[in-house]
Amino acid sequence: MPGRTAPSLALRAGVGPRLPAANPTLRHVLRSPLDDMTASSIRIATRASKLALWQAHYVSSLIQSAHPGRTTEIVEVSTIGDRDRQQPLSQMGGQGVFTREVQQVVLDGRADIAVHSLKDLPSTTVAGLALAGVPPRANRFDVLILPGSKKAESLDVLPKNARIGTGSLRRRAQLLFHRPDFRFEEARGNLDTRLRKLDEGQFDALLLAAAGLERLGWGERISLILEPPLLYPAVGQAAIGIECRAEDADVSSVLASITCPQTLAEVTAERACLAELKAGCHAPVGMWVRTPPCEEATVTGARRHLVLDAVVLDPYGQKRIHARLEGNATEATALGVRIAHSLQGAGAAQLIAAAEQPA
Repeated sequence: MPGRTAPSLALRAGVGPRLPAANPTLRHVLRSPLDDMTASSIRIATRASKLALWQAHYVSSLIQSAHPGRTTEIVEVSTIGDRDRQQPLSQMGGQGVFTREVQQVVLDGRADIAVHSLKDLPSTTVAGLALAGVPPRANRFDVLILPGSKKAESLDVLPKNARIGTGSLRRRAQLLFHRPDFRFEEARGNLDTRLRKLDEGQFDALLLAAAGLERLGWGERISLILEPPLLYPAVGQAAIGIECRAEDADVSSVLASITCPQTLAEVTAERACLAELKAGCHAPVGMWVRTPPCEEATVTGARRHLVLDAVVLDPYGQKRIHARLEGNATEATALGVRIAHSLQGAGAAQLIAAAEQPA
């Protein structure tokens, strides 16, 4: 990505997923107990948000557990998506607003791997990089958060014309499909800020990802889990994607050792679908790809079986296209392409184009 301004970065210290106190000038190496046996250190590039740092430290702990004696460094990177917290993500233009600068640090040789929330990583691979690691996925569903941690059994708990805070066009379109009376307001910024605004009465409810809440210790704030068919998750939601330089065989081997085959098959199908649809990360596209329990499988070899559900909506939730497909996990890419073709045959391209128009 020639011509780009070098991203700002700093190094942090810490062990495992517990985050250290903020200190942007601190430089230190995360060392395993067996650091006398250290091979080359692996430098981990990440955004500087609390969730991104949690994920980077989690990846660090996986690497050190699988490869005792290997050390890691955390390299913080500022991204355009973090610096501009006013403009809605759907209007920022282009893809990779949370990933481009992190990837560039790896391409420039200032880090060895880039850790992303996979839902933020564009489905088109950047030249010179490879998606080489996908650890086990967390809870992929979206959730409703009510003031004061109140619990709910359905969306019916919300009054007519309720004010819902979300920065996601996908979430907004899907809830409008079920509740066209809802009013949506932009809710960006860190999790603490959004929860504070909710409790102060600026919103009647928030829409968030379960995984982020649970990883940061806010799981008790979940009021209602919004599972399909009510709300389909984003492509790659709750999965962590780890990139390295395509020619770096050593690091690629390390990342392969911490990859979950089931999660990899799921996100491979999801990302293939998104790529075939030519849709961005923030398009109103939802997918639910899973390996069903044996008794639910309709073909033999249930453990190698995938069920894919996908939806595409217009930005106002007035029209929704749904497709379902089943097949072998070894054909994950082909399955993703096939379900995209089913959606395209039903008019998905027009809905995606409508979502990309300026507001």
